Amino acid sequence: MKPGFVYILTNKNKTTLYIGVTSNIIQRINQHRTKFYRNSFSSRYNLNYLVYYEAFQFIGDAIGREKQLKAGSRQKKIDLINSINPEWKDLYDEILEQFSGLNN
Repeated sequence: MKPGFVYILTNKNKTTLYIGVTSNIIQRINQHRTKFYRNSFSSRYNLNYLVYYEAFQFIGDAIGREKQLKAGSRQKKIDLINSINPEWKDLYDEILEQFSGLNN
């Protein structure tokens, strides 16, 4: 079974949040950044900044976590981001370092 990731993206003003799930986080974040899906929510709102992610051994666990996060309030999402990334830095370089050989 594939590993899984749940992640949160935001825009440069940190006004909009997007929660997603994937089995290949590098490829998926690249798709968001290049607006691969032109009419998607993340493209329309310029959600290019990865501010939070969690890695799971199995994709099913990541899907469950995504549903849990989406059901929570905006404040809970903000608190979660602040708990590991209080400056809301873009974590893209971190995932490149950590997971670049995972799906080769």
